[in-house]
Amino acid sequence: MGTIIIAVVLAVLCIYAVYKYVKKLRYGGGCCGEHEPAEKRVKVADRDKSHYPYRLTLTIDGMTCGNCARRVENALNGLDGVWATVDFGSGQAKLRLKRLPGEAVLRQAVRDAGYAVISVEQKDG
Repeated sequence: MGTIIIAVVLAVLCIYAVYKYVKKLRYGGGCCGEHEPAEKRVKVADRDKSHYPYRLTLTIDGMTCGNCARRVENALNGLDGVWATVDFGSGQAKLRLKRLPGEAVLRQAVRDAGYAVISVEQKDG
C-alpha cells in the first residue's frame, strides 16, 4: 500500500512539473512577463542606415532581463524616425535617428515602458 501512495505522489509531482514547464515555454518567464505572452519585437520599416544621420546612446536603469530590454526597444522603435537596439547586458540603448526628437520625448517613451533613462550621450555619425 505504501508503494502505491509513493508512486501516486511521484506521478502527481511529475505531471505538475511538466505543466509548469509547458506554461513557462508558452507564456515566457523571468522577472517580468511571467504570466503573459512574450513581447513581440517592433521592427523598424526603414533599415537603411544612411537615412539615420544622428546617433545616441541611452543608459537605462531598471532592466533586469531580456524581456525588459525588449520592452524598452519596442517603446523606442515605436517613435517616428527612431531605430533602437537595446543591450540588456550593458544596460544601454543604441539609437539611430532621422532627426533629433528631443531628450524629453525619448525619456518619456522609456518611462512609459516602466524604466528610467540615466544618461543620454550623442555620438558622431
